[in-house]
Amino acid sequence: MLIAQQKKEQNICEYIIYIYQSEELLRAFDFNFDNISEYVVNHITKLSDQERKDVIQWHKELLELMQKEDVTKEGHCSWAQDEVDNITKIHQQLLEEDQDYQKVYNKALPHIDENLKFADGLITNPIQICINGIFGLLLLRTRGKKIDDNTKQILDTFGDVLSYLAYKYKEKS
Repeated sequence: MLIAQQKKEQNICEYIIYIYQSEELLRAFDFNFDNISEYVVNHITKLSDQERKDVIQWHKELLELMQKEDVTKEGHCSWAQDEVDNITKIHQQLLEEDQDYQKVYNKALPHIDENLKFADGLITNPIQICINGIFGLLLLRTRGKKIDDNTKQILDTFGDVLSYLAYKYKEKS
């Protein structure tokens, strides 16, 4: 099973972030699949030769979509954004009917609001703020950057929101 497919089935938020990571990977390697294969895919353990080919093919399809949707320089493709929209709908439903979710969300809300102000209208979706925060954390970690305790606590609240949404998404699937 492809990594992307497995993530989509197990945790929709991890799937979205995997797509974001894959888009960044493609950009970082200037869309050179020989280098991606050699320096990335070949280092993924426990993949058969066919699975390696499937992973490369999935990334080629992602590139085609990125080109078609003109997000090769920046932004995210519809595979990810459609899922962000789906979990945003779940978020809106849960805000109306799930007190446990409301508690989790309200813990994150001051930090979400702060980031929405910082985004200055470029991002208006609170769930997108949470996803971007977690994705940003992953990027910092891959670059060996330290995260202060306050930032980690903020990102933990974002992670809690996304975990709850992923659980409810899987439950509805």
